[in-house]
Amino acid sequence: MGDGFVFIEIIIFAMIAAFLVYRLRSVLGRRTGEEQQRPNPFTARPNQPDNVVPLPDRNRPRPDVAPPSDEPVSLAVALEQIKAADPNFDEKHFLEGAKAAFQMIVEAFARGDTATLRPLLADDVYENFARAIRDRQTAGEQYETRVDLVREADVVEARLGADYTARVTVKLVSDQMNVLRDRNGAVIDGDPDAVVEATDIWTFARNTRARDPNWALVETRVTH
Repeated sequence: MGDGFVFIEIIIFAMIAAFLVYRLRSVLGRRTGEEQQRPNPFTARPNQPDNVVPLPDRNRPRPDVAPPSDEPVSLAVALEQIKAADPNFDEKHFLEGAKAAFQMIVEAFARGDTATLRPLLADDVYENFARAIRDRQTAGEQYETRVDLVREADVVEARLGADYTARVTVKLVSDQMNVLRDRNGAVIDGDPDAVVEATDIWTFARNTRARDPNWALVETRVTH
């Protein structure tokens, strides 16, 4: 009888182990692979079941769309090329991300928050921003910026290079408050009670064949 009880216990333990393995696999199977990735305003919400596996060669252009090149093309053609290279690209969602990124970057620059800026900027742009922040800190100056509203965001240029790097340029019209103070808090430039209209031309880029879905700011221009 003792051997019978041992046999039953073995069966019970095996069933428990099988159940735990099943639960562990079910938990791991629900992970998307992005738990440790940094947040980014351009990243769309997942809209497909977790058990759907992306098909290979999804970055291959559609037959009816010209392959990318470094030759200039119209804005409409460039956007179609980007969509062909990256089926997840959606102009409306991209512009919402651009508006959010604009506010994050402008206000982080004013605060001197390089940790927020680093993942949103290309290397050379980040170095320029970081240098300006260091110069401001050395001079003891404080820069205050508040973006009250991004009223307009429109794609004005786009291009998909031969290396499948997409560049999208956005015109952003915003209402801002900007003030520069000296080390004693006195206003050097700007008015803390005035909101002014600002027009910025920003270019974002992303390698459409990279696994990282995030875009980075690669160029800034200001119109007067």
